[in-house]
Amino acid sequence: MKQIAEALLQIEAVTLSPTEPYTWSSGLKSPIYCDNRLTLSYPEVRQVIIDKLVKSITPTQVDVIAGTATAGIPHGALLADRLGLPFIYVRSSAKGHGKGNQIEGKLDIGARVLVIEDLLSTGMSSIDAAKAILEAGSKVVGIQAIFSYELPILEKNLAAANLSAESLTTFSELIEVAETKGILNRSELNSLREWQQDPRAWSDLVTS
Repeated sequence: MKQIAEALLQIEAVTLSPTEPYTWSSGLKSPIYCDNRLTLSYPEVRQVIIDKLVKSITPTQVDVIAGTATAGIPHGALLADRLGLPFIYVRSSAKGHGKGNQIEGKLDIGARVLVIEDLLSTGMSSIDAAKAILEAGSKVVGIQAIFSYELPILEKNLAAANLSAESLTTFSELIEVAETKGILNRSELNSLREWQQDPRAWSDLVTS
């Protein structure tokens, strides 16, 4: 949805910097950075995101909303509240103290769970959350994110895990909006597209 892409650019939840790339936690250089937690500070944007999330799912097919810790928790909780559904969240790993929970909240065996994620890159955080839910004896009906980089590795990882994921807006839509608004020149847009096809090769090139 271009409306979401435009909003993310406007509030700088997604920023583009092909000439002075960001450094991801993995160490890779990237011309794009996404922090959808910023949307929580903008009530109108936050409202639009929840409205679109509601329209993207079929409530009768979902029993529980699950947020991935930590970025998927707030939007997941807001969505669950809007739908009147139970909410849980899934840690990246089990706690090392107390009950050692990885899943926080009440999750019944056989419950149909929708996983909410803020961002899809490789998809592994969402996939790990889904696996934890499956191991608990429940069902994962899908993964829903706000934004996806549309990296080739994402589809490979999802297919290997036998899972599906969707996002409200994508890298392709965001780049189209950026081009229409003249945010980047032609060379910068081409650089972003090259990154999207092979982030590691792009990173190696700019650091060599």
